[in-house]
Amino acid sequence: MDSSFPFTRSDEEWRRLLTPEQYRIMRAHGTEAPGSCALLREKRPGRFCCAGCGQPLFQSGGKFESGTGWPSFNDPLPGSVGTSVDRQYGMVRTEVHCANCGSHLGHVFEDGPPPTYLRYCINGVALDFESD
Repeated sequence: MDSSFPFTRSDEEWRRLLTPEQYRIMRAHGTEAPGSCALLREKRPGRFCCAGCGQPLFQSGGKFESGTGWPSFNDPLPGSVGTSVDRQYGMVRTEVHCANCGSHLGHVFEDGPPPTYLRYCINGVALDFESD
C-alpha cells in the first residue's frame, strides 16, 4: 500500500475496483488510445472526478478541444492534482496524478489556451463525470 497519499488501497483492492484498462493506465502509468473514450465528447456542466477515489479534479468549464484525442483541461481544481517528472520513452514530460490517491491521470503541457496556457491531457478512463 502506498501511504504517501491520503487515500490508499492495496494493489489487490485496486485490481478489484478498476477495470483491467483502468488499472493499466491509473496504477501502471499507461495511456489509452487517442479518441477511445466517450468523455472526450462530454460537454454538459459538471465536474470530472478521479475514477479511483472520486476526488473532483476538473470543472467542465475548463475542458477544451485540443485535437489530441484525449480530454484536455486548462486548470485543475485547487489541490486536486500533483505532478512529477516522467522520463519514460526517451522524453521528459510532467506527469499528472490524483493528489488524493496517487493514480496516474495523464500529462500536462505548456501549449494550452489562455489564461493558464496549460493543457492537462488526461486519460478519459481515469475519470468519472458528475453532471450538475
